[in-house]
Amino acid sequence: MAWFKKTKEQQKIEKKVKIPEGLWVKCENCKEIVYKKEIDKNLRVCPKCNYHFRISARERLKLMVDEGSFVEINPEIAPADPLAFRDSVPYKDRIRENQKRTGLREAVITGEALINGNPVVTAIMDFSFLGGSMGSAVGEKIVRAAEAALEKKIPLITVASSGGARMQEGIFSLMQMAKVSAAVGKLKESGILYVSILSDPTFGGVTASFATLGDIIIAEPRSLIGFAGPRVIEQTIKQQLPENFQRAEFLLEHGMIDMVVNRKDMKQTLGKIIGHLSPAPQ
Repeated sequence: MAWFKKTKEQQKIEKKVKIPEGLWVKCENCKEIVYKKEIDKNLRVCPKCNYHFRISARERLKLMVDEGSFVEINPEIAPADPLAFRDSVPYKDRIRENQKRTGLREAVITGEALINGNPVVTAIMDFSFLGGSMGSAVGEKIVRAAEAALEKKIPLITVASSGGARMQEGIFSLMQMAKVSAAVGKLKESGILYVSILSDPTFGGVTASFATLGDIIIAEPRSLIGFAGPRVIEQTIKQQLPENFQRAEFLLEHGMIDMVVNRKDMKQTLGKIIGHLSPAPQ
């Protein structure tokens, strides 16, 4: 029976080698096990393969704009439940749960900020809030951000991270595609710079509207970008898709986007673009 009993010495050894949870992260791309602090230190980018992990809107703000310059606009706008939608959980309960978990009122943060001293208006989506889906409130916030950029004659910078339109709001959600497209169209008519940044993932109605209407379209490395998922496309066209189809590098090669930029270089790149293409406000 002693064979089946652990000695005190064996128990001590097991306690010593027990590794706390959360110290290591498996990269979704290269599948390597990486020390979490090393990834965090590297701006949430895998040091092995340069895979860019998803980050929150607040984290992205810290990396993109000048420290202390961001002033949020329209923070009071929050989602409604126009259809009284219910699946396994009422939509209102889903909203409350996501607001509590993320600390956000909606899936996008909008505000005014400086990038290398240049004034801009920003709209940054957060995938952790209902998959970054675009409902009525998200659309309204992006439209008001575009209107603020138009009024002040300063560039609009958006960061998309979304699964597409929000199904719980039905047609009200789909209407946002036309609404936000019209708003950013006014910027083009007025000669105001609009830069769209695509992060992993950007899909559905967001891709089909404002995310791909930028004067300059930038993507983070290996971001998955498209309208429908690869499996749906293959089933529709009955053909095998090319390798890395819908990845940022594939889209760059085929002329769908303008640049693929590493996260650590994003602020500097935006500063150069704004400096070259956007005149200083009078």
